[in-house]
Formats: sequence, C-alpha cells, structure tokens
Amino acid sequence: MRNRPIPGSTGRVHAMKLFGDPVLSAPCEPVTDFGPALGALVEDLFATMYAARGVGLAANQIGVPLRVFVFDCPDDEDVRHLGHVVNPRLTEADGITLRGPEGCLSLPGIEAGTERFDHAVVEGITQDGEPVRIGGSGFFARCLQHECDHLEGMVYPDRLSGWRRSRALRAARRAPWATGS
Repeated sequence: MRNRPIPGSTGRVHAMKLFGDPVLSAPCEPVTDFGPALGALVEDLFATMYAARGVGLAANQIGVPLRVFVFDCPDDEDVRHLGHVVNPRLTEADGITLRGPEGCLSLPGIEAGTERFDHAVVEGITQDGEPVRIGGSGFFARCLQHECDHLEGMVYPDRLSGWRRSRALRAARRAPWATGS
C-alpha cells in the first residue's frame, strides 16, 4: 500500500528553459525559505521532468534560480534512485573517469560524449529540512554531477573541448528550438 502520493502528481508542468537562456549560465541561489512554496517547486520539478521524459531536473531549467534538483534515475545495475536535494553540495566525485553519452532536457535531441567520474556523492537537505546524503555510481553518478553543474550555471557542453564541443554547439545553433531558428 502506498502511503505517499506519486512525486509530481500535484505539480504543474513548466516550459523548459533552453540552452542559451541566461538563467542556465548563472549560479543559483541557496534556498532559505522552507515553506509551502518549496514543496510546490519540488512537485513542479517532478511533473516537468516526467513530462519531458528526463531522469533529473534542476530548478533553473524551469526558470527558478534556486539550488534544488530532483531525480528519478537508474544506476548501471538498474536500481532506481528517486528523490530531491535542496542546497546540494557535490562532496565526492571520484573513481575512474568515463566518457559516455550525455544529453540534457535544455538541449533536446543533442548528445555528446562527456567525461564524468564513475562515483559521486551529494549532500544537502530535503524540502522538510532533513539532512540527506545520496551516493551513486555509473549512470546515476553522471546524473548527480550533471544536476549539480546546472546549479553552478553550467551545462554539459561547458565540460567538452575540441571537436566534441564544436559539434555540440553547432548542433545547438541549428536545432529547431534554437533562438532565431
């Protein structure tokens, strides 16, 4: 029997901010108000993430420059990780470095081989003010690092160099959703 509602079931789907929007390139502010508005934001993030068929979503991707992200992401063993983190800090990123395909809901349809550590730990708090520590490996570690980058004002092409970066930026400029297309 389920005691809690499905994440996002009371949330509102927001328009996604797309690559090039200034909100995606500025560091987010810490959350200081743990009232009902924060709970509504977490619900909206889940609803928007599920509608876009993503595995993680940071608040600035819906235009809210606060340090919050949600996730519903499998690891490499297909174990599901579901939750949210407020004011997260990436406290560990180690292990081997792997280059793997990475995409982003703010760059729909574009992927690039991006290097990430195979292990990551994020510490923060929940919307209720409880401490939380989330660790993962493989694909889930990639997700944790990706979402923490968003809150620092980075998108994954910022981690690319050379021809991978050029190709991703060229694809973003040509994308149907790009400004001026």
